[in-house]
Amino acid sequence: MREISELISSISCGRGADYADLYAAKAASHSVRYDNGRMDTMSSSRGSGVGVRLIIDGNSVYAHTMGTKISDAGAAAREAADMSGLAIPDISGEADLLADSALSIPTLDAGFLSDLDRSLRAGCEYIRQITFGFSTSRKAILIVKGDGSLLRDERIYTSFRVFIVLEKDGTVETGYESRSMTCGADVFWNSDGATPESVAMAALSRGLTMLDAKPCPAGTMTVLLDGTSGGAMIHEACGHGLEADIVEKDFSAFRGKIGQQVANPIVTIIDDATLPDRWGSYAYDDEGTPGARNVLVENGTLKMYMTDILSARRGDLPITGNGRRQSYSDLPIPRMSNTFVTPGETSFDEMLASMESGLLVKKMGGGEVNPTSGDYVFQVTEGYLVERGRIGPAVKGATLAGNGPKTLFNIEAVGRELSLDPGTCGKSGQGVPVTDGQPSLLIKNLIVGGAEA
Repeated sequence: MREISELISSISCGRGADYADLYAAKAASHSVRYDNGRMDTMSSSRGSGVGVRLIIDGNSVYAHTMGTKISDAGAAAREAADMSGLAIPDISGEADLLADSALSIPTLDAGFLSDLDRSLRAGCEYIRQITFGFSTSRKAILIVKGDGSLLRDERIYTSFRVFIVLEKDGTVETGYESRSMTCGADVFWNSDGATPESVAMAALSRGLTMLDAKPCPAGTMTVLLDGTSGGAMIHEACGHGLEADIVEKDFSAFRGKIGQQVANPIVTIIDDATLPDRWGSYAYDDEGTPGARNVLVENGTLKMYMTDILSARRGDLPITGNGRRQSYSDLPIPRMSNTFVTPGETSFDEMLASMESGLLVKKMGGGEVNPTSGDYVFQVTEGYLVERGRIGPAVKGATLAGNGPKTLFNIEAVGRELSLDPGTCGKSGQGVPVTDGQPSLLIKNLIVGGAEA
Protein backbone atom coordinates (compact mmCIF):
# COMPACT_ATOMS: atom_id res chain seq x y z
CA MET A 1 0.00 0.00 0.00
CA ARG A 2 2.87 2.37 0.74
CA GLU A 3 4.22 1.81 -2.77
CA ILE A 4 0.86 2.74 -4.30
CA SER A 5 0.57 5.89 -2.20
CA GLU A 6 4.10 6.98 -3.07
CA LEU A 7 3.55 6.28 -6.76
CA ILE A 8 0.34 8.33 -6.97
CA SER A 9 1.79 11.25 -5.03
CA SER A 10 4.99 11.20 -7.11
CA ILE A 11 3.01 11.32 -10.38
CA SER A 12 1.08 14.32 -9.04
CA CYS A 13 4.19 16.06 -7.78
CA GLY A 14 6.84 15.91 -10.43
CA ARG A 15 6.44 13.18 -13.03
CA GLY A 16 4.54 15.25 -15.55
CA ALA A 17 0.91 15.08 -14.43
CA ASP A 18 -0.97 17.91 -12.76
CA TYR A 19 -2.91 15.41 -10.66
CA ALA A 20 -3.28 11.65 -10.26
CA ASP A 21 -5.51 9.36 -8.25
CA LEU A 22 -6.50 5.72 -7.91
CA TYR A 23 -9.93 4.19 -7.39
CA ALA A 24 -10.39 0.53 -6.39
CA ALA A 25 -13.70 -1.17 -5.68
CA LYS A 26 -15.20 -4.53 -4.80
CA ALA A 27 -18.94 -5.05 -5.22
CA ALA A 28 -21.38 -7.87 -4.49
CA SER A 29 -25.12 -7.92 -5.19
CA HIS A 30 -28.19 -10.13 -5.09
CA SER A 31 -31.57 -9.52 -6.73
CA VAL A 32 -34.86 -11.29 -7.32
CA ARG A 33 -37.61 -10.71 -9.86
CA TYR A 34 -41.08 -12.07 -9.11
CA ASP A 35 -43.38 -11.97 -12.12
CA ASN A 36 -46.90 -13.25 -12.76
CA GLY A 37 -47.17 -15.32 -9.60
CA ARG A 38 -43.78 -16.99 -9.65
CA MET A 39 -40.14 -16.34 -8.93
CA ASP A 40 -38.89 -15.42 -12.38
CA THR A 41 -35.20 -14.65 -11.77
CA MET A 42 -32.69 -14.85 -8.93
CA SER A 43 -29.24 -13.49 -9.67
CA SER A 44 -26.04 -12.76 -7.79
CA SER A 45 -22.91 -11.02 -8.93
CA ARG A 46 -19.48 -10.10 -7.69
CA GLY A 47 -16.85 -7.89 -9.27
CA SER A 48 -13.72 -5.90 -8.54
CA GLY A 49 -11.35 -3.60 -10.33
CA VAL A 50 -9.05 -0.62 -10.15
CA GLY A 51 -8.59 2.52 -12.23
CA VAL A 52 -5.87 5.17 -12.34
CA ARG A 53 -6.50 8.69 -13.61
CA LEU A 54 -3.98 11.32 -14.67
CA ILE A 55 -4.94 14.95 -15.26
CA ILE A 56 -2.58 16.69 -17.68
CA ASP A 57 -3.16 20.18 -19.06
CA GLY A 58 -6.83 20.06 -18.10
CA ASN A 59 -7.54 16.67 -19.70
CA SER A 60 -8.02 13.23 -18.17
CA VAL A 61 -6.21 10.04 -19.09
CA TYR A 62 -7.76 6.93 -17.54
CA ALA A 63 -6.84 3.27 -17.48
CA HIS A 64 -8.55 0.45 -15.58
CA THR A 65 -8.35 -3.29 -15.13
CA MET A 66 -10.17 -6.06 -13.31
CA GLY A 67 -8.84 -7.14 -9.91
CA THR A 68 -7.61 -5.17 -6.91
CA LYS A 69 -4.12 -6.58 -6.33
CA ILE A 70 -1.10 -4.29 -6.21
CA SER A 71 -0.06 -5.73 -9.56
CA ASP A 72 -3.45 -4.72 -11.03
CA ALA A 73 -3.01 -1.18 -9.76
CA GLY A 74 0.51 -1.14 -11.20
CA ALA A 75 -0.75 -2.29 -14.59
CA ALA A 76 -3.42 0.42 -14.70
CA ALA A 77 -0.90 3.08 -13.67
CA ARG A 78 1.56 1.87 -16.31
CA GLU A 79 -1.10 1.99 -19.06
CA ALA A 80 -2.19 5.51 -18.09
CA ALA A 81 1.43 6.66 -17.99
CA ASP A 82 2.22 5.08 -21.37
CA MET A 83 -0.79 6.85 -22.96
CA SER A 84 0.53 10.12 -21.50
CA GLY A 85 4.17 9.60 -22.42
CA LEU A 86 5.27 9.60 -18.77
CA ALA A 87 7.97 7.47 -17.17
CA ILE A 88 6.98 5.85 -13.86
CA PRO A 89 8.49 2.98 -11.86
CA ASP A 90 6.95 -0.48 -12.07
CA ILE A 91 5.22 -1.86 -8.99
CA SER A 92 3.94 -5.38 -8.50
CA GLY A 93 2.69 -7.67 -5.77
CA GLU A 94 -0.06 -10.15 -4.95
CA ALA A 95 -1.39 -8.29 -1.91
CA ASP A 96 -5.02 -7.19 -2.27
CA LEU A 97 -5.69 -3.48 -1.87
CA LEU A 98 -9.09 -4.38 -0.38
CA ALA A 99 -8.06 -7.52 1.48
CA ASP A 100 -10.02 -6.49 4.56
CA SER A 101 -13.19 -6.06 2.48
CA ALA A 102 -13.97 -9.63 1.43
CA LEU A 103 -17.62 -8.92 0.62
CA SER A 104 -20.01 -11.86 0.77
CA ILE A 105 -23.05 -12.00 -1.49
CA PRO A 106 -25.82 -10.24 0.48
CA THR A 107 -29.03 -12.16 1.13
CA LEU A 108 -32.66 -11.18 0.65
CA ASP A 109 -35.74 -12.41 2.47
CA ALA A 110 -38.16 -12.45 -0.46
CA GLY A 111 -40.62 -14.98 0.98
CA PHE A 112 -43.31 -12.32 1.34
CA LEU A 113 -43.62 -11.74 -2.41
CA SER A 114 -45.97 -14.66 -3.12
CA ASP A 115 -48.32 -13.70 -0.29
CA LEU A 116 -48.32 -10.07 -1.41
CA ASP A 117 -49.06 -11.11 -5.00
CA ARG A 118 -52.04 -13.23 -3.91
CA SER A 119 -53.36 -10.52 -1.62
CA LEU A 120 -53.30 -7.87 -4.34
CA ARG A 121 -55.00 -10.12 -6.89
CA ALA A 122 -57.69 -11.17 -4.42
CA GLY A 123 -58.55 -7.54 -3.75
CA CYS A 124 -58.71 -6.30 -7.36
CA GLU A 125 -60.32 -8.01 -10.33
CA TYR A 126 -58.63 -5.74 -12.87
CA ILE A 127 -55.04 -6.87 -12.23
CA ARG A 128 -53.48 -8.62 -15.22
CA GLN A 129 -49.80 -8.64 -14.23
CA ILE A 130 -47.72 -7.92 -11.15
CA THR A 131 -43.94 -7.66 -11.19
CA PHE A 132 -41.80 -7.20 -8.09
CA GLY A 133 -38.10 -6.36 -8.11
CA PHE A 134 -36.08 -6.62 -4.90
CA SER A 135 -32.31 -6.05 -4.84
CA THR A 136 -29.47 -5.28 -2.47
CA SER A 137 -25.77 -4.59 -3.01
CA ARG A 138 -22.60 -3.69 -1.14
CA LYS A 139 -19.53 -1.91 -2.41
CA ALA A 140 -16.14 -1.43 -0.70
CA ILE A 141 -14.01 1.42 -2.05
CA LEU A 142 -10.40 2.53 -1.70
CA ILE A 143 -9.31 5.91 -3.06
CA VAL A 144 -5.69 7.07 -3.17
CA LYS A 145 -5.76 10.82 -3.63
CA GLY A 146 -3.20 13.00 -5.37
CA ASP A 147 -1.26 13.67 -2.17
CA GLY A 148 -0.96 9.93 -1.50
CA SER A 149 -3.54 9.89 1.29
CA LEU A 150 -5.86 6.89 1.51
CA LEU A 151 -9.61 6.88 2.00
CA ARG A 152 -11.88 3.87 2.52
CA ASP A 153 -15.64 3.71 2.28
CA GLU A 154 -18.42 1.11 2.17
CA ARG A 155 -21.80 1.65 0.53
CA ILE A 156 -24.95 -0.41 0.89
CA TYR A 157 -28.00 -0.10 -1.38
CA THR A 158 -31.41 -1.80 -1.21
CA SER A 159 -34.38 -1.25 -3.52
CA PHE A 160 -37.93 -2.62 -3.85
CA ARG A 161 -40.01 -1.95 -7.00
CA VAL A 162 -43.62 -2.74 -7.92
CA PHE A 163 -45.09 -2.65 -11.44
CA ILE A 164 -48.77 -3.51 -11.98
CA VAL A 165 -50.74 -3.84 -15.25
CA LEU A 166 -54.51 -3.41 -15.05
CA GLU A 167 -57.26 -3.85 -17.66
CA LYS A 168 -60.91 -2.76 -17.56
CA ASP A 169 -63.31 -2.88 -20.50
CA GLY A 170 -60.42 -2.97 -22.95
CA THR A 171 -58.54 -0.08 -21.33
CA VAL A 172 -55.04 -0.93 -20.10
CA GLU A 173 -53.16 1.17 -17.53
CA THR A 174 -50.09 0.66 -15.35
CA GLY A 175 -49.02 1.64 -11.86
CA TYR A 176 -45.47 1.87 -10.57
CA GLU A 177 -43.91 2.65 -7.19
CA SER A 178 -40.47 2.09 -5.66
CA ARG A 179 -38.58 2.43 -2.41
CA SER A 180 -34.78 2.75 -2.43
CA MET A 181 -32.45 3.43 0.51
CA THR A 182 -28.74 3.34 1.38
CA CYS A 183 -29.09 0.61 4.00
CA GLY A 184 -29.05 -3.16 4.21
CA ALA A 185 -32.05 -5.37 3.49
CA ASP A 186 -32.16 -6.32 7.18
CA VAL A 187 -33.25 -2.79 8.20
CA PHE A 188 -34.84 -1.68 4.91
CA TRP A 189 -38.40 -1.70 6.26
CA ASN A 190 -37.57 -0.34 9.71
CA SER A 191 -36.58 3.27 9.15
CA ASP A 192 -39.85 5.13 8.48
CA GLY A 193 -42.77 2.75 8.77
CA ALA A 194 -42.97 1.80 5.08
CA THR A 195 -43.99 -1.77 4.24
CA PRO A 196 -44.10 -3.88 1.07
CA GLU A 197 -47.89 -3.55 1.22
CA SER A 198 -47.78 0.25 1.32
CA VAL A 199 -45.46 0.41 -1.70
CA ALA A 200 -47.60 -2.05 -3.65
CA MET A 201 -50.85 -0.27 -2.76
CA ALA A 202 -49.44 3.05 -3.98
CA ALA A 203 -48.73 1.45 -7.37
CA LEU A 204 -52.15 -0.23 -7.49
CA SER A 205 -54.02 2.93 -6.50
CA ARG A 206 -52.30 4.94 -9.22
CA GLY A 207 -53.14 2.38 -11.88
CA LEU A 208 -56.79 2.13 -10.78
CA THR A 209 -57.17 5.90 -10.84
CA MET A 210 -55.91 6.07 -14.42
CA LEU A 211 -58.29 3.29 -15.55
CA ASP A 212 -61.22 5.66 -15.14
CA ALA A 213 -59.39 8.82 -16.21
CA LYS A 214 -60.62 10.88 -19.15
CA PRO A 215 -58.41 12.42 -21.85
CA CYS A 216 -56.58 15.53 -20.69
CA PRO A 217 -57.37 18.82 -22.46
CA ALA A 218 -54.49 20.85 -23.86
CA GLY A 219 -53.51 24.47 -23.42
CA THR A 220 -51.52 26.90 -21.31
CA MET A 221 -52.46 26.35 -17.68
CA THR A 222 -51.58 26.95 -14.07
CA VAL A 223 -50.13 23.68 -12.76
CA LEU A 224 -49.93 22.54 -9.15
CA LEU A 225 -47.14 19.98 -8.72
CA ASP A 226 -47.89 17.97 -5.61
CA GLY A 227 -44.85 17.11 -3.49
CA THR A 228 -45.47 13.44 -4.29
CA SER A 229 -45.02 14.14 -8.01
CA GLY A 230 -41.26 13.70 -7.66
CA GLY A 231 -38.46 16.13 -8.44
CA ALA A 232 -37.97 15.19 -12.10
CA MET A 233 -38.51 18.74 -13.29
CA ILE A 234 -35.94 20.21 -10.88
CA HIS A 235 -33.48 17.39 -11.64
CA GLU A 236 -33.75 17.49 -15.42
CA ALA A 237 -34.72 21.05 -16.29
CA CYS A 238 -32.45 22.73 -13.72
CA GLY A 239 -30.07 20.30 -11.99
CA HIS A 240 -28.12 19.08 -15.02
CA GLY A 241 -27.65 22.66 -16.15
CA LEU A 242 -25.85 23.35 -12.84
CA GLU A 243 -23.24 20.58 -13.34
CA ALA A 244 -19.92 22.27 -14.05
CA ASP A 245 -18.90 20.12 -17.03
CA ILE A 246 -22.18 20.97 -18.79
CA VAL A 247 -21.58 24.64 -17.99
CA GLU A 248 -17.99 24.49 -19.25
CA LYS A 249 -19.06 23.03 -22.62
CA ASP A 250 -21.54 25.93 -22.98
CA PHE A 251 -24.42 23.43 -22.93
CA SER A 252 -26.11 25.09 -19.96
CA ALA A 253 -28.68 27.86 -19.86
CA PHE A 254 -27.13 28.87 -16.51
CA ARG A 255 -23.61 29.52 -17.82
CA GLY A 256 -22.10 32.77 -16.50
CA LYS A 257 -25.00 33.48 -14.15
CA ILE A 258 -23.46 32.95 -10.69
CA GLY A 259 -24.61 35.84 -8.51
CA GLN A 260 -27.56 36.58 -10.78
CA GLN A 261 -31.27 36.10 -10.15
CA VAL A 262 -32.34 32.87 -11.89
CA ALA A 263 -35.60 32.12 -10.04
CA ASN A 264 -38.39 33.65 -8.04
CA PRO A 265 -36.91 34.75 -4.66
CA ILE A 266 -39.12 32.18 -2.90
CA VAL A 267 -37.06 29.38 -4.53
CA THR A 268 -34.00 27.78 -2.90
CA ILE A 269 -32.43 24.65 -4.42
CA ILE A 270 -30.09 22.34 -2.48
CA ASP A 271 -27.92 19.37 -3.44
CA ASP A 272 -27.16 17.42 -0.25
CA ALA A 273 -25.19 14.16 -0.21
CA THR A 274 -25.32 13.99 3.61
CA LEU A 275 -29.02 13.15 4.10
CA PRO A 276 -29.26 9.94 6.18
CA ASP A 277 -30.10 6.75 4.24
CA ARG A 278 -31.21 8.53 1.06
CA TRP A 279 -30.61 6.84 -2.29
CA GLY A 280 -28.22 9.55 -3.50
CA SER A 281 -26.29 9.95 -0.23
CA TYR A 282 -22.60 9.21 0.40
CA ALA A 283 -19.95 10.05 2.97
CA TYR A 284 -17.34 10.71 0.24
CA ASP A 285 -17.71 11.11 -3.48
CA ASP A 286 -15.78 8.89 -5.90
CA GLU A 287 -12.72 11.16 -5.76
CA GLY A 288 -12.49 11.10 -1.95
CA THR A 289 -14.05 14.52 -1.37
CA PRO A 290 -16.48 14.57 1.58
CA GLY A 291 -20.13 14.71 0.60
CA ALA A 292 -21.63 18.11 1.35
CA ARG A 293 -24.79 20.18 1.52
CA ASN A 294 -24.41 22.62 -1.37
CA VAL A 295 -26.75 25.57 -1.82
CA LEU A 296 -27.12 25.90 -5.59
CA VAL A 297 -29.82 28.58 -5.71
CA GLU A 298 -30.56 30.71 -2.64
CA ASN A 299 -33.64 32.93 -2.57
CA GLY A 300 -33.64 32.90 -6.35
CA THR A 301 -29.93 33.76 -6.77
CA LEU A 302 -27.52 31.30 -8.38
CA LYS A 303 -24.74 30.57 -5.87
CA MET A 304 -22.63 27.75 -7.33
CA TYR A 305 -22.22 24.89 -9.77
CA MET A 306 -21.64 21.24 -8.83
CA THR A 307 -18.04 20.18 -9.52
CA ASP A 308 -15.58 17.34 -9.50
CA ILE A 309 -11.81 17.85 -9.31
CA LEU A 310 -11.31 18.27 -13.06
CA SER A 311 -14.15 20.74 -13.65
CA ALA A 312 -13.13 22.73 -10.57
CA ARG A 313 -9.60 23.04 -11.95
CA ARG A 314 -10.79 24.01 -15.40
CA GLY A 315 -13.27 26.60 -14.17
CA ASP A 316 -11.34 27.86 -11.13
CA LEU A 317 -14.28 26.75 -8.98
CA PRO A 318 -14.52 25.22 -5.50
CA ILE A 319 -14.66 21.42 -5.28
CA THR A 320 -18.17 20.55 -4.10
CA GLY A 321 -17.95 16.76 -3.61
CA ASN A 322 -20.05 15.82 -6.67
CA GLY A 323 -17.46 13.70 -8.50
CA ARG A 324 -19.31 10.42 -9.11
CA ARG A 325 -18.85 7.32 -11.25
CA GLN A 326 -20.82 4.16 -11.93
CA SER A 327 -17.91 1.76 -11.47
CA TYR A 328 -14.12 1.45 -11.50
CA SER A 329 -14.21 1.38 -15.31
CA ASP A 330 -15.67 4.91 -15.50
CA LEU A 331 -14.17 8.36 -15.05
CA PRO A 332 -15.71 10.52 -12.33
CA ILE A 333 -17.85 13.40 -13.60
CA PRO A 334 -19.99 16.05 -11.87
CA ARG A 335 -23.31 14.50 -10.81
CA MET A 336 -26.18 15.36 -8.52
CA SER A 337 -26.80 13.48 -5.25
CA ASN A 338 -30.03 14.44 -3.42
CA THR A 339 -31.39 17.54 -5.15
CA PHE A 340 -34.48 19.38 -3.96
CA VAL A 341 -36.36 22.65 -3.52
CA THR A 342 -36.54 23.63 0.14
CA PRO A 343 -39.97 24.02 1.80
CA GLY A 344 -41.77 27.35 1.65
CA GLU A 345 -44.60 29.00 3.54
CA THR A 346 -47.79 28.18 1.59
CA SER A 347 -50.00 25.20 2.34
CA PHE A 348 -51.22 22.84 -0.36
CA ASP A 349 -54.84 23.80 0.38
CA GLU A 350 -54.03 27.51 -0.06
CA MET A 351 -52.42 26.85 -3.43
CA LEU A 352 -55.33 24.70 -4.57
CA ALA A 353 -57.90 27.27 -3.47
CA SER A 354 -56.12 29.98 -5.48
CA MET A 355 -56.57 28.10 -8.77
CA GLU A 356 -59.50 29.14 -10.94
CA SER A 357 -58.62 26.28 -13.29
CA GLY A 358 -55.60 24.16 -14.13
CA LEU A 359 -53.95 20.80 -13.60
CA LEU A 360 -52.91 19.02 -10.40
CA VAL A 361 -49.98 16.65 -10.99
CA LYS A 362 -49.64 13.88 -8.42
CA LYS A 363 -46.93 11.89 -10.24
CA MET A 364 -44.48 12.70 -13.01
CA GLY A 365 -43.10 10.23 -15.52
CA GLY A 366 -40.15 10.35 -17.87
CA GLY A 367 -39.20 13.25 -20.08
CA GLU A 368 -36.63 15.00 -22.22
CA VAL A 369 -34.70 18.23 -21.70
CA ASN A 370 -32.30 20.31 -23.76
CA PRO A 371 -29.81 21.64 -21.16
CA THR A 372 -28.51 24.29 -23.56
CA SER A 373 -31.89 26.00 -23.95
CA GLY A 374 -33.58 24.57 -20.86
CA ASP A 375 -36.61 23.42 -22.89
CA TYR A 376 -38.29 20.30 -21.53
CA VAL A 377 -41.21 17.90 -22.00
CA PHE A 378 -42.38 15.57 -19.21
CA GLN A 379 -45.09 12.92 -19.03
CA VAL A 380 -47.73 13.01 -16.31
CA THR A 381 -48.61 9.57 -14.97
CA GLU A 382 -51.25 10.79 -12.51
CA GLY A 383 -53.07 14.09 -12.92
CA TYR A 384 -56.39 15.79 -12.13
CA LEU A 385 -58.22 18.80 -13.49
CA VAL A 386 -58.81 21.66 -11.07
CA GLU A 387 -61.85 23.93 -11.29
CA ARG A 388 -62.54 26.81 -8.90
CA GLY A 389 -60.17 25.53 -6.26
CA ARG A 390 -61.50 21.97 -6.24
CA ILE A 391 -59.92 18.74 -7.46
CA GLY A 392 -61.88 17.35 -10.39
CA PRO A 393 -61.68 14.20 -12.50
CA ALA A 394 -58.50 12.26 -13.18
CA VAL A 395 -57.02 12.79 -16.64
CA LYS A 396 -54.56 10.80 -18.74
CA GLY A 397 -52.29 11.49 -21.66
CA ALA A 398 -51.01 14.75 -20.19
CA THR A 399 -47.56 16.20 -20.81
CA LEU A 400 -45.89 19.32 -19.42
CA ALA A 401 -43.76 21.48 -21.70
CA GLY A 402 -41.79 24.57 -20.82
CA ASN A 403 -38.40 26.12 -20.27
CA GLY A 404 -36.43 25.43 -17.07
CA PRO A 405 -35.09 28.97 -16.45
CA LYS A 406 -38.49 30.51 -17.21
CA THR A 407 -40.28 27.97 -15.02
CA LEU A 408 -38.11 28.93 -12.04
CA PHE A 409 -39.41 32.49 -12.35
CA ASN A 410 -43.00 31.28 -12.86
CA ILE A 411 -43.15 29.44 -9.53
CA GLU A 412 -45.78 31.43 -7.63
CA ALA A 413 -45.85 29.49 -4.34
CA VAL A 414 -43.80 26.82 -2.54
CA GLY A 415 -45.40 24.33 -0.16
CA ARG A 416 -44.45 23.47 3.39
CA GLU A 417 -43.77 19.71 3.22
CA LEU A 418 -40.85 18.19 1.32
CA SER A 419 -41.15 14.83 -0.46
CA LEU A 420 -38.17 12.93 -1.88
CA ASP A 421 -38.20 10.37 -4.68
CA PRO A 422 -35.37 7.92 -5.59
CA GLY A 423 -34.18 7.23 -9.10
CA THR A 424 -31.23 6.44 -11.35
CA CYS A 425 -29.65 9.32 -13.26
CA GLY A 426 -28.07 8.62 -16.62
CA LYS A 427 -25.27 10.76 -18.01
CA SER A 428 -22.34 10.01 -20.34
CA GLY A 429 -23.31 6.33 -20.37
CA GLN A 430 -23.17 6.05 -16.57
CA GLY A 431 -26.04 5.49 -14.14
CA VAL A 432 -25.80 6.56 -10.49
CA PRO A 433 -28.39 6.55 -7.68
CA VAL A 434 -29.96 9.94 -6.97
CA THR A 435 -32.87 11.42 -5.07
CA ASP A 436 -35.00 14.32 -6.33
CA GLY A 437 -37.61 16.21 -4.39
CA GLN A 438 -39.72 19.26 -3.81
CA PRO A 439 -42.63 20.58 -1.79
CA SER A 440 -45.83 21.34 -3.69
CA LEU A 441 -45.15 24.01 -6.33
CA LEU A 442 -47.70 26.32 -7.95
CA ILE A 443 -46.48 27.23 -11.45
CA LYS A 444 -48.17 29.56 -13.93
CA ASN A 445 -48.11 29.45 -17.73
CA LEU A 446 -47.08 25.85 -18.32
CA ILE A 447 -48.01 24.30 -21.64
CA VAL A 448 -50.10 21.16 -21.07
CA GLY A 449 -50.25 18.74 -23.95
CA GLY A 450 -53.22 16.40 -23.68
CA ALA A 451 -54.81 13.36 -25.24
CA GLU A 452 -57.61 15.58 -26.55
CA ALA A 453 -55.21 17.74 -28.54
